[in-house]
Amino acid sequence: MSTTYNEAAPAAPINSTRRVATASIVGTAIEFYDFYIYATAAALVIGPVFFPQTSGTAQMLAAFLTFGIAFIARPLGSALFGHFGDRIGRKSTLVASLLLMGVCTTLIGLLPGYDTIGAWAPILLCVLRFGQGLGLGGEWGGAALLATENAPKGKRAWFGMFPQLGPSIGFLAANGLFLILAMNLSDEQFRSWGWRIPFLLSAALVMVGLYARLKLHETPVFANAVAKEKPVKVPLVELFSQYWMPVLLGAAAMVVCYALFYITTAFSLSYGVTTLGYSRETFLALLCFAVLFMGAATPLAAWASDRYGRKPVLITGAVLAILSGFTMEPLLTHGSTWAVALFLCLELFLMGVTFAPMGALLPELFPTRVRYTGASAAYNLGGIVGASAAPFFATKLVAMGGLSYVGGYVSAAALLSLIAVLCLKETRYNDLNKVE
Repeated sequence: MSTTYNEAAPAAPINSTRRVATASIVGTAIEFYDFYIYATAAALVIGPVFFPQTSGTAQMLAAFLTFGIAFIARPLGSALFGHFGDRIGRKSTLVASLLLMGVCTTLIGLLPGYDTIGAWAPILLCVLRFGQGLGLGGEWGGAALLATENAPKGKRAWFGMFPQLGPSIGFLAANGLFLILAMNLSDEQFRSWGWRIPFLLSAALVMVGLYARLKLHETPVFANAVAKEKPVKVPLVELFSQYWMPVLLGAAAMVVCYALFYITTAFSLSYGVTTLGYSRETFLALLCFAVLFMGAATPLAAWASDRYGRKPVLITGAVLAILSGFTMEPLLTHGSTWAVALFLCLELFLMGVTFAPMGALLPELFPTRVRYTGASAAYNLGGIVGASAAPFFATKLVAMGGLSYVGGYVSAAALLSLIAVLCLKETRYNDLNKVE
């Protein structure tokens, strides 16, 4: 039986649309900026700085493995921050996750390389990377709830779009900064100290995000839920005892988003520079251009999912993503820059199409009492399958059978998500005020 809130419960303070949008976008943009600068650094410099004693291929594989560590940590972060988000509130938990992410990112920028402290360098790098994953594990779920639990009727996907725009902005800022550095520094300067600048700048950006989030009120849905009854003692236990199926289906639905993004960015950047012969700055410029298509697709897909439903948009995006996997080899090996640009734009546009509805869909799968934990768990468990080892496996696959194998990886990930979406019920009419 579903329970709705007592109409006599005291009204919670209302957050303005501008404040909700700013806190959602700024926070996730900073969090994803932190995460993406590591993805870019892993493709360009982490291997030589922290694993110089191995071959070039081994350096790249080791760098991508450290990249994957954070995705292993993210489900743990979703459990940790989800626990407090469902018990003490969305606002405080969002502030804590942002702080953890920012501190770890800044410390990576200060971490000496292998030549200075030996084996401690990669060990400490892995520890800090794990901390990044914990922070991001609690970030997205809280930002999505902040947006959707403040949304007016019929505009939940549109409000859920706010945190989904953050990745585009964060990626553009991260890659744009690396592009500026690549254009103004020599390879020796970049590898020696230049790559650290984006990590150190994270400290200033975190201050901006904290200011935006500390100005917020708690979401009215959570405030009314607390007024109605006590929070669940251990949200994670209740989640997996009663709502394990929505967690699994939501995670599987997320896989295509991760695969599209990290194959297109981290793997393609590495492959483009090392195999296709593009300069670092040229390929970074192509990615900065392509991510604009992801940013454009995000509001379009959010609007469509409010008008037509989450499932039709996600099914369309997944089918197109399956087909896009077959374009990888012909476009990247065409020999022309326009073909490479076309592939990058196509994949990131589809990333926006499949990613935007998730801001509403995943919170709608769970009742208020376990919503933070559930949405975060589904989001981050999907990352283990779709992203944690995607660049690593793509590097292995291209060595085994060429780019067609990597394209097959993208198509398989999209097929998995398509099956999951088909198994889900339409959620746009779900009542977020349900307690159980």
